[in-house]
Amino acid sequence: MDILALEVFRTVAEQRSITKAAKILNFVQSNVTAKIKQLELDFKTQLFYRHSRGVTLTSAGITLLSYTDKIFYLLDETRKAVQDTSIPKGSISIGSMETTAAVRLPVHLADYHRKFPLVDIKLKTGPTEQLIDSVLHYQLDGAFVSGPVQHSELIQETIFKEELVLVTDKYGENYESVLFEMKNKNILVFRTGCSYRGKLESWLREEGLFPIKVMEFGTLEAILGCVKSGFGISLLPRSVVSELESRGDLHIHSIPDKFANVETVLIRRRDLYINSALEAFLNTVRQTEHLNI
Repeated sequence: MDILALEVFRTVAEQRSITKAAKILNFVQSNVTAKIKQLELDFKTQLFYRHSRGVTLTSAGITLLSYTDKIFYLLDETRKAVQDTSIPKGSISIGSMETTAAVRLPVHLADYHRKFPLVDIKLKTGPTEQLIDSVLHYQLDGAFVSGPVQHSELIQETIFKEELVLVTDKYGENYESVLFEMKNKNILVFRTGCSYRGKLESWLREEGLFPIKVMEFGTLEAILGCVKSGFGISLLPRSVVSELESRGDLHIHSIPDKFANVETVLIRRRDLYINSALEAFLNTVRQTEHLNI
């Protein structure tokens, strides 16, 4: 099987465009088209629907894409296994929720880099659902997400325990008045798939509160900036906002335990080859958190 053709196929599928794929791969468009046609001849089936907006995978194309992910994963795992040494080196790809990356991970990343400078760590942030999907599709070696995560193909380890708190501007001192005013407040959240957003929405439904507007943000800094300005309220880990509260920049309020108590777990695939670089990262996180996992 032509590995290059599979790489071309995967890129076209991700970009949903032959033109965009050609630009990314630095190919002329005719070469990309030829590779796709060759695969369709080899498999004796159509892999893409062509239309004015680009291309869309057929059902056969969707099946091939799932196997293509596995093929490239196995090739990468083979390379890691063959090149693995007792001295951690190479690269690892780790995913994280935005809040965890901002507050919890810096000390771990700095400690790991001091110990193992030959390893290149690639960090990707996103909501829990997106990160789980990336791990399942072999795009990340592991990810810090909100747990628990129940999936037969994944292993999870509890790394951090968080308390979610309601966050308001510095004038929101009275909890009862904050609840009363919430129906007129903007709710500031991360993108769909964020577990903290799900907790907030569940709590508001139980309280019978229906805010006028839910606004999505891509970064923690944007949410905190808008909260401090009085533009809206949010639900975030206490560890993220405790220092801001101590400075008088905002107020935090406790919510019921069943919505407040959450765990951050590190997930990885069960079939993942744990090379020395990834093993060293796992041990660094475990040791720093003083958890016997």
